[in-house]
Parts: sequence; C-alpha cells; structure tokens
Amino acid sequence: MPGNPYFCRTGSIRYDFMTNETTICAPATPAHGALALVRVSGPDCFAVVDRIFEPAGKKGTLGDAPGNTIHFGIIRAPEGALDEVLVSVFKGPHSYTGEDSAEISCHGSPYIMQRIQELLLEAGALPAKPGEFTQRAFLNGKMDLSQAEAVADLIAAESEGAHRVALQQLRGGFSDALKELRNRLLQFISLVELELDFSEEDVEFADRTQLRALVAEIRTLVSDLTDSFRLGNVLKNGVPVAIVGRPNVGKSTLLNAILKEDRAIVSDVAGTTRDTIEDTLNIDGITFRFIDTAGIRETAEAIEKLGIRRTYQKIESASIVLLLVEADDSPALINETVAALRNQMEGQSKELVLLLNKAEGWEPSRLEKLRDEVRGMERERILALSAREGQVNELTRLLLDLVNLGQIKHRDVIISNIRHMNALRAALESLLRVEEGLETDLPTDLLAQDIRETLHYLGEITGEVTTDEILGNIFRNFCIGK
Repeated sequence: MPGNPYFCRTGSIRYDFMTNETTICAPATPAHGALALVRVSGPDCFAVVDRIFEPAGKKGTLGDAPGNTIHFGIIRAPEGALDEVLVSVFKGPHSYTGEDSAEISCHGSPYIMQRIQELLLEAGALPAKPGEFTQRAFLNGKMDLSQAEAVADLIAAESEGAHRVALQQLRGGFSDALKELRNRLLQFISLVELELDFSEEDVEFADRTQLRALVAEIRTLVSDLTDSFRLGNVLKNGVPVAIVGRPNVGKSTLLNAILKEDRAIVSDVAGTTRDTIEDTLNIDGITFRFIDTAGIRETAEAIEKLGIRRTYQKIESASIVLLLVEADDSPALINETVAALRNQMEGQSKELVLLLNKAEGWEPSRLEKLRDEVRGMERERILALSAREGQVNELTRLLLDLVNLGQIKHRDVIISNIRHMNALRAALESLLRVEEGLETDLPTDLLAQDIRETLHYLGEITGEVTTDEILGNIFRNFCIGK
C-alpha cells in the first residue's frame, strides 16, 4: 500500500504512515545477550547497510545479492573494525515488512549495538518508532490489523495459554472467519442497495430468507466470539484469585503454600495482613494471580478498616474467590459466612470455592458429611485441606477445572483483545436490529443502514475500516524493533 496517507499523533510519538519514503532501523533484541539483532527496512535499506558493511571473500553489494541469503563480514566504523557480523537479506515483498529489509546479527555488547545504530543513522536511516516494522507490514498488506496486534500479544505472552491464543490469532483464523462472513454480507448489501435504485419498480433482488439465515449465522459466530472473551482475557492477563475469610483462618499460610515460598507474613495475631499481597504462579500453562487479602471482621482500627475495604474491592475484580474457613467451624457459622459472601458478590460473575482449612487428619467421610450440611455451594467446590502442611494439589486441580482449559482445544477462535470485544458487541447490536427489521418488514433503506453498521464494526477488527487514532493507539504499545 505505498503512499498510504494515514497519519496520527500519539503523545510525543508522531506516526507517519508514508512507508515508501524512509528507511528505518532499530535494535530488535535487548542488550547484554550473547548475540543481538539490528533491523533495517525501507527503499534504501541495502545502500545504507552497504555503507558500513564490508563482506568477507567475494565482493559485491547487498542489493545485488539474492533474497533470503546470509552474508558474513565486518561492520566498519571510521575508527576501524567494530564487529564481525552476519547480515540477512530479504527482498520485498518477501520480507516481514513487505519492503527490502536486512537484519544485522552482531555480538550482544550494548556498545556494539549502540554504535551500529549510530553508524546506520549516519548512513541515512531514521530511528524506528515503536511498532513501526509491524505497522509497515500491516500497511503493505502482509497482515491485517488483528494479526498485527497478535504480534504484540505473542511477544508479551507469559504462559502457554496466552501464547496459544496469540499464535492462533497471528495465523489468521480469527480474521479469516470474519472476512468470509463479511464478504457474504457485502454481497447481500449490494443487492439491497440495488433495490433502492429500483424502488419505484418494487422489485426484490436480495432473497430475504437467505438473508435471515446469513444474519443468524453471523450473529451466532459473533455471539460465540464475545462469549470467548472471558476465557481469552484471563489467559492473556492471568486469572485473578482472591483469598478471603476471617482473620487467622490461614489465608497467608495458604498463599505461601500455593507459591511454595514465604511470600506473606504469618502470625497468630489477628489483623496482621493490613493490605493486599499479590503474586503470580503458572500452573500447567495458565497464569494465576493470587491475592491475599485482609481478614474480614468488624473493627474500629482505621488502617485495618481500609484493608478490609480493599478486600471487598479485590473480591469484585477477581474471577475466582477462595473463601477460607476453619474446618472445625460449625455448619451454621459456615453457612452464615457463605451467605454473607454470596450477598456481597450478588450480580457479579465469578466462581466461589469453599476451603475448610486446618483439616489435618480428616477422613473422607467427614468431608462428605459436612458437604451435605453446607448450603449454597456445589459439593465439588468444597475442599478440606491443611495449608500449614502444604496440601494444595486438589485445589490447584480445581482451579484449572474452573478456568475450563478444554475450551482452548475445542474452540477454533478465542478473543483476548478488548478492542475486538467492543467492536463485536457493537456488531452484535447491529445484527439484532437487522433481524428485527427483517421480521417487521423494515423499509429497505433502514435495513441497509443496519447492515452497513455491521460491516463497519467487523471491518474495524481486521483494519478494513480504521482511523489514524486507532492505528496510533495500537502501534505505540509495541516495543522498539518490532
């Protein structure tokens, strides 16, 4: 898409999307590694690198070299040889950005990386802005916008689940499904628009029965995608798990047992935890964010009251709540505690697990008896354990079940991006209006408007419909060099 006139300004970063006019460069790896990579892309890419690169053996320019080849040589500065390097040559459009590109593999010394960058700038390149290489790939048609966002998610993935979702999106499964349905809807809107041109003849080009079936199909897909966001979001950002209960029931001990380290202070003195303590743990490819909260009780102490207020805030933001009680508490007290927490969480969509702590030496029959007496809880979500003895294996298995990892394998697409979620919700509202309009024989011009809105929101996801502000907000969050 040479000469694309997109332009935006985000903070102090100026995004100029005229991709065919400049050659950019940036380190693509962090300093202090054994090896490092410096990327160069743009119309003068090879000429710029040739000015500082001296190939070993047979002489020649990188511009004359075949694409997808690697060349050994020396980076030479005015003061002398700087480093022995390998230069990879990629000829556009068969490159990441779709332009002529080169990658200089050097030793990972911060000085060497900085000096190569300086030499490239002196040779005519410009420093790349955050995400500019991927931005050029998008503008040159190498990937759509949702795939470009998946690149950033793939780099940031800290768990197997997050990696799997990002890779799935990068490969285009999500956008391919949307594009296919959007193209079919475009065919119908063309026929509907044609009817408007022949409104006086009262003809119908678009079969309303087929249109109903297509809209229902798209609505089902869009609804399914929006339903997947809850899973995708926790896979991407981690599953927030709040550990709550009265003072001294063992919340901090449980956190330490889960993390297998002394993360929280454990004391027999009630009210020791005055603020929330958070840490993460990767369990079978899923990141869980465990939050140890202040004990819930009536108190006049100002700082402890503030901690309890924050406990309620963490309960509201958690996906899973672990309610800890003492195993020897009476069934009446346990039911009262469960009911109070259920009341606190009313209207909130989250999973609740009841943990009977300090259950050393309990027989299975004793747990089954108590499960019969507890109200408002599913039996399998009531566990007996000893946090002090580190008995948390059954709990970790239950946590994985609650996340429902099977959905990752059975779903073709899972969304994890809030921008996509907002666009899908808006598209779903438009589709519902189309369905309602078909049922009530809405005038053709109004029906066409609702279909156009659906097309607009679906196109926003893949970048077929976009604005400079959206592009700026997306690419400014990338790292330099990507």
